Amino acid sequence: MNKGLTIVARIEANPDQVELVRSELLKLIEPTRKERGCIQYDLHQDNENSAVFLFYEVWQSRELWQQHMSNSHLAEYMKATDGAVVAFNLNEMTKI
Repeated sequence: MNKGLTIVARIEANPDQVELVRSELLKLIEPTRKERGCIQYDLHQDNENSAVFLFYEVWQSRELWQQHMSNSHLAEYMKATDGAVVAFNLNEMTKI
């Protein structure tokens, strides 16, 4: 049984770039949710530290998630937020 792939991505913006990073992350939601293999794609912002964002994603397979990672809207996000992100951590996980 294929349990799919869960992605937890934590993004921390520079304190003076929070709004830029937030607006660019929001742009990713609609096109990503339309992608083949995307089951869930939810963005969260930390209640205590507004510079911290978290994507909780569920994909049908790692292969389909990797296709997502090479899409143009992700490249546009990377270009728009270059120098605005302090830290980025990503975990590939399997539901148990």
